[in-house]
Amino acid sequence: MTTELSPDALSGLLDRARQDYQDLAGLGLSLDLTRGKPAPEQLDLSEDLLSLPGGRHTSADGTDVRNYGGLQGLPELREIFAGVLQVPAGQLLAAGNSSLELMHDSLVHALLSVLPGAESRWVDQGRIAFLCPVPGYDRHFALCERFGIDMIPVPMTAKGPDMDTVERLVAEDPAVKGIWCVPKYSNPDGVCYSDATVSRLASMSTAAPDFRIFWDNAYAAHHLTDEPVEIADLLGACAEAGNPDRAFVFGSTSKITAAGAGVAFFGSSPANLTWLLGNNAKRSIGPDKVNQLRHVLFLRDADGVRGHMERQRALLQPKFEVVARILDAELGGTGLAAWTSPKGGYFVTLEVPDGCAKEIVRRAAEAGIVLTPAGATHPYGDDPRDAVIRIAPSYPGLAELEQAIAGLAVCVRLVGYEKQAR
Repeated sequence: MTTELSPDALSGLLDRARQDYQDLAGLGLSLDLTRGKPAPEQLDLSEDLLSLPGGRHTSADGTDVRNYGGLQGLPELREIFAGVLQVPAGQLLAAGNSSLELMHDSLVHALLSVLPGAESRWVDQGRIAFLCPVPGYDRHFALCERFGIDMIPVPMTAKGPDMDTVERLVAEDPAVKGIWCVPKYSNPDGVCYSDATVSRLASMSTAAPDFRIFWDNAYAAHHLTDEPVEIADLLGACAEAGNPDRAFVFGSTSKITAAGAGVAFFGSSPANLTWLLGNNAKRSIGPDKVNQLRHVLFLRDADGVRGHMERQRALLQPKFEVVARILDAELGGTGLAAWTSPKGGYFVTLEVPDGCAKEIVRRAAEAGIVLTPAGATHPYGDDPRDAVIRIAPSYPGLAELEQAIAGLAVCVRLVGYEKQAR
């Protein structure tokens, strides 16, 4: 990545970078790029949701949404999202506002009750491990840490996880019980899994009979271009390959409507759905069906979701364009950085010279620009190369975002040139 410079040229660039950083620190900034939260303007798009359901309190099948019951969620809402998540409505569960809760509960239930196809509870089987494509989503890794599940990093490619590595690991070790996947506009690289990757995940041989793919399709409808990416149907591919129980599909409306008042979804085989509903019945008498009806009335149908996401895109796309424009202007040709150009999702990955990410994040924080901690994109917070920084452009306004990315570029130049000068 690094461009060779003469001593004089390097000295001049380093002097300029130090002055630019001094100027940056003098601005007194207070900017936060840590998490991929929807901006207030995005939340405003769903303002009408909060006045619903008005005087209505029955679902399409006559269920009184104010009362107990309906553990699987409203059928009409599941119909709206069946196509988005590539799960038949009858095999989809609509729950509360957090898909992370569903992932958490799925892990807990797998540890404490017998999964379809399993010989015993995971907690009774000794060591349990998950494959973790890297860079990846820090909250997936936090769940594994919470429950003492070993994490095995797997490199990401432009087509998804390195399947040669995945197939070898799952075939040789029965302790490998699962893999985390964000298959569409992945967090943080924006990678979309190829059809071949989906097919290999569905059909590969696993030493564990109760192996599960945790398919976190968080950005299924979150496009940033005129050409939405489509991915293959994992659930259907698993059934066709003779592994119908292999996939757990997760999704939510959290970045579609109101992040704090959305609806989360779980989709899988009939056997897995029965297993989860049976366990959930011990902890809940039913989800917030009033909120689910609110979403039905607001979104109406799959076309309503697509139209709403076009309005979301109109707010998000300019922010990603700002990131690309400034990084190209400030870092293009320096050899100090490379970055992704995602076609959807919520993040940009910035790759810097090895050994520089933590120091760049530290310098940025000292100048008032807070970033996701370096290492968060890897299990145990340890990026062995110390080279990956996740940028979350969604929340700040355009003016603040411009300041933050320009300031980040200053920090990249400062740390990068300091390293070359050593």
